[in-house]
Amino acid sequence: MSTPVVSGQHTEVDVDTATIELITGIGDGIVSPAAPARAHVVWSEADTGLWAANYGGYYGGVVDQQGAHFFVSDTFGQYVGDYRSLEEAQDRLAERLHALLPDVRRTLD
Repeated sequence: MSTPVVSGQHTEVDVDTATIELITGIGDGIVSPAAPARAHVVWSEADTGLWAANYGGYYGGVVDQQGAHFFVSDTFGQYVGDYRSLEEAQDRLAERLHALLPDVRRTLD
């Protein structure tokens, strides 16, 4: 089934049912099963007390341990926060990267 759509310039376009369902699903926050999942953060210890994040093949930022504090800066060098554990610091940076770079996706193998 096709549905004619008229734009502001009075151009008529036929949109098939599958396309309408896909567009509607995206609007509801449903992602196609064929879409790759969001990127994962891969950590490497660059130096003692310094962890670097790789986010989908891109530099994601660092966690820098100073005493009992873990300072986090993101891919743009912006301060994210000061945390009491490495795990919490890494989790906060991962959340920040997912929000800042939503289009970075894990590649399908």
